[in-house]
Amino acid sequence: MNDKLIAILFPGQGCQRAGMGKDLYDNFSKAREYFEYANELLNRKITDVMFYGNELELLETKNTQPAVFLYSTILALTQNEIRPDIVAGHSLGEFSALVVNGVLSFEDGLKLVLNRAIIAQKVCESHETAMGAIIGLKDEYIGKRIDEISEEINEPIYFANHNGPGQVVITGSKKGVRIACKILKKEGAKRAVPLSISGSFHSPYMEEAGIELGALIENTHFNQPKCPIIQCVDGKAHTEISIIKDNLIKHITHPVLWTTMVNSMESLFIESYYESGPDDTLQKIVKRMYPRRNVLALSEIKMYRNIITNFKTI
Repeated sequence: MNDKLIAILFPGQGCQRAGMGKDLYDNFSKAREYFEYANELLNRKITDVMFYGNELELLETKNTQPAVFLYSTILALTQNEIRPDIVAGHSLGEFSALVVNGVLSFEDGLKLVLNRAIIAQKVCESHETAMGAIIGLKDEYIGKRIDEISEEINEPIYFANHNGPGQVVITGSKKGVRIACKILKKEGAKRAVPLSISGSFHSPYMEEAGIELGALIENTHFNQPKCPIIQCVDGKAHTEISIIKDNLIKHITHPVLWTTMVNSMESLFIESYYESGPDDTLQKIVKRMYPRRNVLALSEIKMYRNIITNFKTI
């Protein structure tokens, strides 16, 4: 295998920014067509929220996930400079990856994302749950300790995301996450804080949501992929439709194995990584893990340069 292979990465919820997509809409007719089609499919102007809404409006369930999906997907579909040899999406980003590699139609991808948000929200409203970021401790240590803490206080706590070595997200009851963050901070974590994301994504709490969303996924038409996708639930590359569909069904109840996903891409000799999203969240993780790789924002390619805003984090 040659050493010039390219991956396009798609971020998940949390990267949304007020105003995202407006420069894409204003400057590229193909992007404008996709955005207007999305407005038609949703029967409302999601573009008004994305382009002119504030951060609070973007945080509403009906807006957040469709907005992130639309920006990331349309940014990748509008350009023709970068053709991926592999795609990967973090959590919600997996739906964008599946549209860009041709498995899902744009319409079906958007419908599944909207239903994912609505179905998950129902579960969130019926449970007092939370998520928390833990940075600076080994994953194995955190796994051992959250199991012990969970048993001691009789509160459920789980892994939700493995975002990179020493960088994880936990989830569970609000009380459980709060206590675990406090204890892990005392035990040496550089950072251990509850996140401003309600709900308990990628955990057993989502079992009910998984059944409902799974039925919708099962009845959605999947095409043969144009290139392999690295999936969240097992961190492996897949091209077989039945496996891709099964993994997507499991996706909402299983942790995101982003660390494993990046390592899998490295084992396939990926030379360049392009993040198709509003900021640089995934770029920073990949660059930290593999400093010698070319890691860029898709918005930095020639046709987008000095036109598309990249909301880089500090």
